[in-house]
Amino acid sequence: MNGGYEEEVLGKAYDSRLMARLLRYLRPYRLQVAGALVLLMLSALLGVVGPYLTKIALDEAIPNGDLNQLTALAALFLGATILIFVFRYVQALVTTWLGQRVMYDLRTRIFRKLQELDLAFYDRNPVGRLMTRITSDVETLNELFSSGVVTVFGDLFILFFIVAAMLRMDAELALVSFSVLPLVVYAAFLFRSRIRSAYRDIRVRLARLNAFLQERFTGIRVVQLFNREEAAHGIFRTLDNDYLVAHLRSITAYALFFPVIQLFTSIALALIIWYGGLSMIEGAVTIGVLAAFLDYARQFFRPIQDLSEKYNLLQGAMASSERIFRLLDREPGIRSPAAPRTLPPGTTGEIRFEKVWFAYGDEWVIRDLSFAVAPGEKLAIVGHTGAGKTTIINLLMRYYEPQRGRIFLDGEPIDKLRLEDLRERIGLVLQDIFLFSRSVAYNVRLGAESIGDDDVKAALDAVGAGDFVGRLPRKTGEPLGERGTRLSVGERQLLSFARALAFDPAVLVLDEATSSVDSEIEARIEEATGRLLRGRTSLVIAHRLSTVQGSDRILVMHRGRLVEEGKHNELLARGGLYRRLHELQLAGTAA
Repeated sequence: MNGGYEEEVLGKAYDSRLMARLLRYLRPYRLQVAGALVLLMLSALLGVVGPYLTKIALDEAIPNGDLNQLTALAALFLGATILIFVFRYVQALVTTWLGQRVMYDLRTRIFRKLQELDLAFYDRNPVGRLMTRITSDVETLNELFSSGVVTVFGDLFILFFIVAAMLRMDAELALVSFSVLPLVVYAAFLFRSRIRSAYRDIRVRLARLNAFLQERFTGIRVVQLFNREEAAHGIFRTLDNDYLVAHLRSITAYALFFPVIQLFTSIALALIIWYGGLSMIEGAVTIGVLAAFLDYARQFFRPIQDLSEKYNLLQGAMASSERIFRLLDREPGIRSPAAPRTLPPGTTGEIRFEKVWFAYGDEWVIRDLSFAVAPGEKLAIVGHTGAGKTTIINLLMRYYEPQRGRIFLDGEPIDKLRLEDLRERIGLVLQDIFLFSRSVAYNVRLGAESIGDDDVKAALDAVGAGDFVGRLPRKTGEPLGERGTRLSVGERQLLSFARALAFDPAVLVLDEATSSVDSEIEARIEEATGRLLRGRTSLVIAHRLSTVQGSDRILVMHRGRLVEEGKHNELLARGGLYRRLHELQLAGTAA
């Protein structure tokens, strides 16, 4: 039922190596961390002042009828309470700010890393999983930094100061109060083990639910076309119920744990009253000490309860941080060389493949491929599906690296060039068009400041897109919606052409770029780009042979090998694979 999506893996609740890496993100904010710790310590210290002032009031001020002392004690109590409020308020602001700043830094690093990684990485990792890294996992760490890693010291400070105050006031009564601690520790241990399992189940079931929703809503047309709404609803009910059951298990654990802690707190209070009452009868303990101990006992068990909850937070943060750091530690399979070579400004666009072999897995997709494209030449590449046509483009763009052989641009090996230099010289138009949800102008220039509004308009006019863009309410400022679905396939294709041409590349690559458009749009594209292709090297990957007949040269691929090469009429005259492909398409058109 998980559809291949990764399961939640919970390792150790605390990993010192991972925690050390996480704490490095706090280094730029040392002063804020130190300030938060000081505020936590001061508020914890002031927390033990109230019960002590109560003791003095009951043992000295009230029995002696000293109104001045009683007033002073009340003022001190009020002042301590106000200071605690102020310290905790400021501390909450600081820790929340810290969490958000660290999350900002982490999200920025993850996004930069994801943009650096090669396409082979994306082939192996679903987008939904990567989205989880930058959203859900980062948010889990936000909770750790804003509510856990710093504030846990506040709980420890409270415990330390209360224990110190109780032992100093009356060691015997303190030990009686602490006698229930073994039971509290055992209850916390049971709670952690149960909530750990429930926590894992919640994360796993949530991941399954999200994956199902994303897939069904993305493919809603298919669901409705085949009347599968009820079937999808049934699967959703099952996944939703599993998620509900996991949550109810965690609620049950919390519902049991909190009353148990309250029960042990009440037992401790009862022991204080009983043993303290006996000591009062014997004159060993005063009423003020007894009252102070009752107050301290109420405060003592609250941080223990908080620490048990933070165990969950820590465990989730360790799992999230391990996944995040595994991503951040991944080195791109393809990157710019340490000492890149530079191409001259006037790139001619000469391309050369020399004995290139490539395989995505165990089977060769490109086999011993060698060919050259002269500057300004229009080269077409044709062949059956799976012949390796698109792979040639992927290798030229350095989306993948060949296992053998080399590829050259203007005489320089492309693996010796900066990726930015290589890709800015090649304009690529794909069959699978991707448009962003922003405006027409943004989709043409993609935020490049060097491409002005006039350049955008010129590119649109050059490919024949100016007419339909001019009819949009906001012209080039019109938002296109998700993936540009408000436009027809032909209009989206025209925008992708305008995008490639706006960057004025030395090499223009068309990968089945007109296969999804009708004959009228195809004719407009051919007419508009014919002039622009002059003087510019171009590679045309095509399925419809009618689109490549005017090419300077045609390469025919078959099972990763170059089997024929020549002009359209020459290849037809040879009677080889190209002619068979041509006859099949003619027969299909006639049918």
